[in-house]
Amino acid sequence: MPVEFISAVHTDSGASGPAAASRTGFDRDHLRRYARALDDGGFDHTLVAYHSASPDAFQVAQFVATHTERIRPILAHRPGVIFPTHASRALATLDRISDGRLSVHIISGGSDEEQRREGDYLNKAERYERSDEYIQILRKVWQADGPVSHEGRHFRFEGYYSDVKPVNGLIPISVGGSSPDAYRVGGQQGDIFGLWGEPLKETAEQIAAVNAVADAAGRPHPRIWVSFRPIIAPTDELAWEKAHRTLGVLKDQARNTELLRHYRTTGRPANVGSQRLLDIAERGEVHDRCLWTAPAVATNAAGASTALVGSPETVAQALLDYVDIGCDLLSIRGYDPLNDAIDYARHVLPLVRQELAHRAATGQAA
Repeated sequence: MPVEFISAVHTDSGASGPAAASRTGFDRDHLRRYARALDDGGFDHTLVAYHSASPDAFQVAQFVATHTERIRPILAHRPGVIFPTHASRALATLDRISDGRLSVHIISGGSDEEQRREGDYLNKAERYERSDEYIQILRKVWQADGPVSHEGRHFRFEGYYSDVKPVNGLIPISVGGSSPDAYRVGGQQGDIFGLWGEPLKETAEQIAAVNAVADAAGRPHPRIWVSFRPIIAPTDELAWEKAHRTLGVLKDQARNTELLRHYRTTGRPANVGSQRLLDIAERGEVHDRCLWTAPAVATNAAGASTALVGSPETVAQALLDYVDIGCDLLSIRGYDPLNDAIDYARHVLPLVRQELAHRAATGQAA
């Protein structure tokens, strides 16, 4: 499969600069401009994120699909919010609207506090078990030639059938996480597996863990999606100066309880992925070529938060390091989202693609 680039749409411009990383509402014109910038800039996919306080992800994904020509929305979806029969129909409809461009990213939920905001009181292990069953139901309904019935631990229904089917028969399903439960569900069910940006050694270990589950299940290895927030400037020195200015803004945001009141969870993060990022930060601020962990500390590792810092050439080489260990979906979105996406499209994507084309033309191995 080719190496592809993922971004993430933002529904509101928010404040200027890195403060725009926190979504505070819905600005239709900004979202249209953002989606078209990604489409025109050559990104392959864009994540439509999910949070209990955010604009509805299904409607945002539909908006993106209808205002772009080629970019493929990756819809983040929580299994505990919509019954799987309804979700199968809604996802298939959205896939039809997008002419087969949709993928779905299943979020089992890493924070009990956030899950309970929408009435979900299952524990983490139960949530992953539910996700496994949910994915099986989605595929069963999409592939069914007639009515489907199901009786499982979390869901039960009889005689369900949907007239609407995905364009290509199935919709690619992504799973993410850094716990054994995540590896199990991702390896057994995922077409794609998502990781946050850790050092190369730790990333390779996680890939191996997911692939081992897939091997045991007799399934193809999922494509690996790895996420970073690059900070670029014309030179490495200027990029690090920019990085420290960005860090100052992130720290100010973290102290602004009003700005983040709906997005904040208390104490040390409950999810393993965030815990891993904070533990890695304790071992060092900079890893490998240019992986910077300070933003993870400043944000309490609230999502994908580690940065790749440097010139476009340095960041492109760092991304290629991850390609070399098996990552072929590169998620890059910035702390100044729209402006950074435009800069990545101009200065980073071409360098990575140029090197990959050179390798393919000359038969060079990674």
